[in-house]
Amino acid sequence: MENNNFELLSKIKSPKDLKKLSLEQLTALCDEIRQKLILTVSENGGHLAPNLGVVELTVAMHYVLDCPEDSIVWDVGHQSYTHKMLTGRFDKIHTIRKAGGLSGFPRRYESDYDDFGAGHSSTSISAALGIAKAKQLKGDKSCTIAFIGDGSFTGGLAYEGINNAGRFDGNFVIVLNDNKMSISKNVGAISKYFSAIRISPRYVSAKSGLERFLNKIPLIGNPVTKGLTRIKNWFKKKIFKTNLFEIFGFRYYGPVDGHNLEDLIKVMKIAKAADKPIIIHALTVKGKGYQFAEDNPKNFHGIGRFDIDTGEPLSHGDSYSNCFGRTICELAKEDKSICGITAAMTVGTGLTAFSENFKERFFDVGIAEEHAVTFGCGLASRGMIPVFAVYSSFLQRAYDQLIHDAAAQNLHLVLSVDRAGIVGEDGETHQGVFDVSILNSIPGTTIYSPCYFDELEKSLNTAIYKDTGLTAVRYPRGTEPKKPQDFVCRDVDFTVYGNPNASRLIVTYGRLFAEAVKAKEKLSSVGIEACILKLCRIKPINPEAVNFAANFKKIHFFEEGMRSGGVGESFEYELYKKKYSGSYSLTAIDDTFILHSKDTQALHALKLDAEGMYSIIRK
Repeated sequence: MENNNFELLSKIKSPKDLKKLSLEQLTALCDEIRQKLILTVSENGGHLAPNLGVVELTVAMHYVLDCPEDSIVWDVGHQSYTHKMLTGRFDKIHTIRKAGGLSGFPRRYESDYDDFGAGHSSTSISAALGIAKAKQLKGDKSCTIAFIGDGSFTGGLAYEGINNAGRFDGNFVIVLNDNKMSISKNVGAISKYFSAIRISPRYVSAKSGLERFLNKIPLIGNPVTKGLTRIKNWFKKKIFKTNLFEIFGFRYYGPVDGHNLEDLIKVMKIAKAADKPIIIHALTVKGKGYQFAEDNPKNFHGIGRFDIDTGEPLSHGDSYSNCFGRTICELAKEDKSICGITAAMTVGTGLTAFSENFKERFFDVGIAEEHAVTFGCGLASRGMIPVFAVYSSFLQRAYDQLIHDAAAQNLHLVLSVDRAGIVGEDGETHQGVFDVSILNSIPGTTIYSPCYFDELEKSLNTAIYKDTGLTAVRYPRGTEPKKPQDFVCRDVDFTVYGNPNASRLIVTYGRLFAEAVKAKEKLSSVGIEACILKLCRIKPINPEAVNFAANFKKIHFFEEGMRSGGVGESFEYELYKKKYSGSYSLTAIDDTFILHSKDTQALHALKLDAEGMYSIIRK
């Protein structure tokens, strides 16, 4: 559907244009937004279900607020597509997640309406409070909103923020988008608490209808409504004893129907005019308006390209995550000490089957990576074998716990680090390029970085049964690359592929081995023979691998990770200790963040694909 078919949406150049529309037009606008969201994500991939769920909330906020003078700070930010369309970026929304196009998350460099960048959970309250305080210090009385989902409230930073925000002496608003989910189904006491204070949509609708009816009655309508509100609040306190948010110093409004524009606009106006901390608790449906997403919000949380008519993904194939899931289940069948841990990422990390078959040994701790690591260490201290499956970029949150609770105590915690390396379209906040440098700096840590599924299986088995202390097996997103017919993984430490008497040596690890193989073939076509030293265990590096490399006059190391603190630097130091006098080049990611684009585009730009390797070595 072309942009000119979106009669209302195509005319919204800024939030000011919303204020010209009637309630009926705003409702029609929400329908157009949903159509555009479904069309765009079906073609580009991205976060569909979260965005469909917050359309009315976003429209109501921008209808009432005066942005960019007023501020909206998005938590995670994967639900900000509607926000982007309403803030002058509708004409570019088709470029979202593409190289050179819009980011899939809020970015300060992208728009004045993006007050704070986000990509991970539980940050909005702290960031928004800082913005609100800065405004106050400058005499700015504009409104500041922290937009956060109930899933993000399982992250500890949210409570650190709210603990301070309740003392703020000015306008500060938290909009709680309660859809009963994060990525996986919400778990734990916080989820149960939200369930307890939710009111059924039928009740919310009836309450709103009664208020509108009473307010139409001259003279007595408004006093009766206020009286009923006092009775309702008294009744709530008797049932729920108290309200968590009121304990923190917030005035609580809700639950409200997050898809009722009239009610949302009303409560937003109250919040904007307040001179104290306010929380609006809105009930929404994740995936609202697209039946496939409503029925299966987990699969449509983040999805690749898909067929709109069937909801089926357009790309298929086995994945590293699935391989890990199968392997851990096979091991757990025979070993009752193996436990699986995830931080709200059961589906994404491939633990669905484990969660169903080994329920008593499966632990979803919510969005709480720090707790996951320390909890796993507690399990390990009593003889269990905890395997924490986590995305590379999410593991960053638990750096302190990895050092103090795992490594310093030599507890055997196994990390299955998913989405390691370039992840492409999700951009700089999700690139898995820091885990090696992080883990490489921790004493006593063992790290494996397999390229193929069979190597992943062997690495995981070795990590669980042969290694001690903190051990990580890291692997990329997606499916395995092409494997040479004559390649055999004989050792999880390192493998030599090619003629050991060649003039050049390529050293690499992970999926870059497949690129190195293609580069080797291309070099051969111009008379340059190269051998490949493929590392699988990248910490500690096997001394025999270094001894082998020292025989070559020219060594080229290629690393899909940060140069600083990476394996390439460690390898070079080991060569230095052996007084290596040959030529050594290291191609890795220099001091920068990698923006969103396809994996192949990013690797090409970094000269980490076959073409880049070929050009560097031939020089």
